[in-house]
Amino acid sequence: MPVETTALEANQTWDVVELPPGKRPVGNKWVYKNKHLSDGSLERQKARLVAKGYSQQEGVDYQDTFAPVVKMTTIRLFLAIAAAQDWHVHQLDVNNAFLHGDLDQEVYMMLPPGYNPPPGFKNPVCRLKKSIYGLKQASRQWFTKLADKLQSQGYMPSKVDHSLFYKSSGSSYTCILIYVDDLVIGGNNLADIHQLKSFLHQTFSIKDLGKLKFFLGIEVARSSKGIHISQRKYTLEILDEVDLIHSRPATTPVDYKVHLSVEHNDPYHDPEEYRKLVGKLIYLITTRPDISYATQQVSQYMVNPNNDHFKAVVRILRYLKTAPSSGLFFSADSPLHLKAFIDSDWAACVDTRRSVTGYCVYLGDSLVSWKSKKQTTISRSSCEAEYRALAYTTCELQWLLYLLQDFQISNPQPATLYCDNQSAIYIAENPTFHERTKHIELDCHFVREKLLNRTIKVLHVSSSHQLTDLFTKALSPAPFSFMLSKLDVLKLVKTSLFLFRLYLLFFQALSSYLVL
Repeated sequence: MPVETTALEANQTWDVVELPPGKRPVGNKWVYKNKHLSDGSLERQKARLVAKGYSQQEGVDYQDTFAPVVKMTTIRLFLAIAAAQDWHVHQLDVNNAFLHGDLDQEVYMMLPPGYNPPPGFKNPVCRLKKSIYGLKQASRQWFTKLADKLQSQGYMPSKVDHSLFYKSSGSSYTCILIYVDDLVIGGNNLADIHQLKSFLHQTFSIKDLGKLKFFLGIEVARSSKGIHISQRKYTLEILDEVDLIHSRPATTPVDYKVHLSVEHNDPYHDPEEYRKLVGKLIYLITTRPDISYATQQVSQYMVNPNNDHFKAVVRILRYLKTAPSSGLFFSADSPLHLKAFIDSDWAACVDTRRSVTGYCVYLGDSLVSWKSKKQTTISRSSCEAEYRALAYTTCELQWLLYLLQDFQISNPQPATLYCDNQSAIYIAENPTFHERTKHIELDCHFVREKLLNRTIKVLHVSSSHQLTDLFTKALSPAPFSFMLSKLDVLKLVKTSLFLFRLYLLFFQALSSYLVL
């Protein structure tokens, strides 16, 4: 607490003044947290003064609140490029990041608990000069300040991901990815990276964490063969929280014999627990595309979950226990060419009869983007459902192509799209099917435009090799394992499973010894 208070005063965060008539001060409180390393050991204890922003009035205490953060797809694409191009990748943490943001509004805050004001005040309050944690506009003010400083050094903001800034000079390239106060710096010139670090340390107070190893709960391991990312610690924490460490593992995340619905069965007794678990699974999809479809299914019933829905969540957790260390591998030998697989499951939802879209996008051999999502409208045929998935994936490919340009990666060849529906390919390539496609005319025009300007190229793939079946339907163990092996996801499954079982045997032996 004294360290935090000293930092607030050194940063000239506030002035102690008399509360003006008609003004209402914002409350505050101390928040304590233990920060842990990726292996679970204690890194440090932290105290932070947080304003009670829920008492602020819109239009009086704040105007805009939105601040962008880097997209997870951008992070994966960046790491795939860094592995293939042998870039340096470092990580920074900004100390008291929000305190650097300048406030545009007149905001008064109560004195912090334990803070002794100067004598001579009847009703002393803090008039905030800088933003503080908890204020509605704090994240926006910090991002604005950081963006202005980066642009003053010649870094350009990306137009497709506003939390990516880059600088290119001749053969030298440096970029920085921003997720609130966590920064990742990458590039091919180590001198430019050190120069940027020095500038940020002089402008703000930063902690240089060296090479990227642990970022937003994602563990990063790098070797000469490439980069592997996983959420092992996060996965084990979820399993421990629901007491499934000793449960029987499941071979697939979804029981292909069970079809979830809003009807039938009794309501689950704790909907809040259900929503909490599903929310954690959604974040786990960052490195686990194999649970994407299963999580999409259970996330549809957040409002009124029943016992069947919770059993489906438990099934996913039991599957995660099989290999908690598994994740994505970005090969150092991967070519930098985009290719995608798309598929749809027509009228898959038993409640609405909407189709499910699934796609996965590779940069060479590295999986960087995927989606399992229920379509917004009902399709009248399997061809229509497939074509809507084709249009959706084309949008994602176009966005990734723009992002590759910001990373200074050229793509002279059109991105390749693999589809197992011949009718959808014929409609995309042949403009004469007008009567059959009037109800999806916008999607037809969009895809055909990208075909004509050679942004994409659509090819047929047999259904047996359609990788996106993993994102659109429940599969039995044999086809699930086959599709999963093609996704290049579980590079560390055998090793991690062996270590995990070894850990369980040790834990059981230790428990028996303690009992004796």
